[in-house]
Amino acid sequence: MPGTENAPKKRKAESGGAHDGGNKRAKGKKNWDMPRRYTADRAIQPGDTGIWATCAMKKEAKSVNDLRDLFQEYATKLYGSAESNGPASDDDSDDEGGDIEAEIKKELADIRKPTTKPLFTSLKLDTQCLMFFRTRSPLEPVSFVHKICQDIADGAQPRNLSYVKRLTPITATDKATPEGLEAVAKQVLAPHFHGADQAGKKFAIRPSIRNNKVFLRDNVIRTIAALVGPNHKVDLKGYDVLILVEIYKNVLGMSVVGRDFDTLKRYNIDELRQPRASTRVEPKEEAKEAIVNGEQA
Repeated sequence: MPGTENAPKKRKAESGGAHDGGNKRAKGKKNWDMPRRYTADRAIQPGDTGIWATCAMKKEAKSVNDLRDLFQEYATKLYGSAESNGPASDDDSDDEGGDIEAEIKKELADIRKPTTKPLFTSLKLDTQCLMFFRTRSPLEPVSFVHKICQDIADGAQPRNLSYVKRLTPITATDKATPEGLEAVAKQVLAPHFHGADQAGKKFAIRPSIRNNKVFLRDNVIRTIAALVGPNHKVDLKGYDVLILVEIYKNVLGMSVVGRDFDTLKRYNIDELRQPRASTRVEPKEEAKEAIVNGEQA
């Protein structure tokens, strides 16, 4: 009968369609089944040390690659090939059309490799013109960034840094809470202000706050100044050391840099390549000296 002859084909087609749909669902499930561990590794975590970097608009991917090459060169120069021979890790992949399943397999394979852990890892951020490189010992962010900027100021011309702007070293990080600010400040400030031979230093504080509505600039300055202690004096123009505070979303970081920070164009690589001009303190910064001195009075 005609109906009988068509029935097996119809059932076969229906069975095949269900099978194909099952495969699609299975593939889709694999694509979304991203282990939480990898997600956490791609975010800035309390306790991280590292380097913030800024760049020109829509040039994040190229700037990450350029900085990775530069950092690798200086890591080898400063710490030797034994420390820097691990491949610089890059979590800031811009291949959005890639196979996520293949990416996970690659990451698992990298974990199993008995290679040296990289001294720095770029982390993907969702803010334009902003990058972060997580670092590990023995790479010390402040001296590392200072060396790079000093060399450029002395005439060195690193290749392929056309779009990179400012570098900001971070000695310690914590959650962007009042308690986190106090914890980081105590850790970072102690070696510079609280030793037996550290009395009478002149200092300044420069906070940078991005995508965070919890902290106010003046309150951050007051809190840190109080933790510095009364044996030191605020001097925005002639400071001995400068306290840098970076607050980004729910993470904050801090470092202490030297008196040549402004001479080195605030670690702005792009400006260091330009003819030198006289440095000056921003007018809005001068008002902060009165705020801090009033707090310590």
